[in-house]
Amino acid sequence: MSYRPLPDNVTIKNSGIEGLGLFATKDISKGVELGLTHIPSEFAENGFARTPLGGFYNHSEDPNCVSTTFGGHKFLETIKDIKAGDEITSFYTLYEV
Repeated sequence: MSYRPLPDNVTIKNSGIEGLGLFATKDISKGVELGLTHIPSEFAENGFARTPLGGFYNHSEDPNCVSTTFGGHKFLETIKDIKAGDEITSFYTLYEV
C-alpha cells in the first residue's frame, strides 16, 4: 500500500469557515477513518508535523470528525454521516489560554 496525501473521498476547496478546508467528494459513513493527520516530530512547534489531511480540516463547535491517537500518530475519524459536498471539521484548539 502506498501513501496517499488525501483519501479519494475528500478534496481541498475554499472554506466558509477559514481559508481552505476539506470537503467530502462522496457520502462518508459515521465511523470511517479518513487517514493520518499528524506524526510526532521533534522539529515541529507543537511536537507534531501535519500531513496534507491534517493541514486542511477546520475547527467547528459542531464537528463531524474527531482526532484519534494510535501509536503516537493522530488520525481523523468521522463521528457523523457526511454528505458529498459537506466540509469535514473537528473540534480542536491550537493553544491553551
